[in-house]
Amino acid sequence: MNRSTRGPIVAAFRRRYGASPLHLLLVLASFALALYAGIRLLRGDAVGVAIWFVGAALLHDLVLLPLYSVTDRAAQYLWHTGAAPGGAMPRPSINYFRVPAFIAGVLFLVWWPLILQQGGHYTASTGLPADGFLARWLLITAGLFIASAAVLLVRTWLRLRPRRKEMRAQARARKATS
Repeated sequence: MNRSTRGPIVAAFRRRYGASPLHLLLVLASFALALYAGIRLLRGDAVGVAIWFVGAALLHDLVLLPLYSVTDRAAQYLWHTGAAPGGAMPRPSINYFRVPAFIAGVLFLVWWPLILQQGGHYTASTGLPADGFLARWLLITAGLFIASAAVLLVRTWLRLRPRRKEMRAQARARKATS
């Protein structure tokens, strides 16, 4: 099949499917991989996996989702800056809190047994010491918030720089006329 006949076929496929044939191939491959992982996972203890999955869904939907929704609303209320000049949408300064908090939360979720020193047989299994995870997590979290604050400060400074130049020019013009 030469290039001139392949183009209309791919274009017709895109019109009917909505994406390229490569997208369909990757989606089918990911479904096959998920099916394989599901079969391997359920082969050992299907009831235990089902109980864990239902428990995790209930914990998320009934406890964690309301908790982080209320926390996000409270943070939005505390960081509310009002509308931007000219009646534009409010500035998303809350995201400078959300992003490091989310990353720190995911790190805590992954490493919580070791952070809270509940590692059990970690040292016996890996040969590595299980201490120091709390200090490292706190340092990483502090670093994330410091980096986010630095980005916020630089962006605020860059955003306000034209205003400062304009105010200086107005002050010089007033001095010159007086």
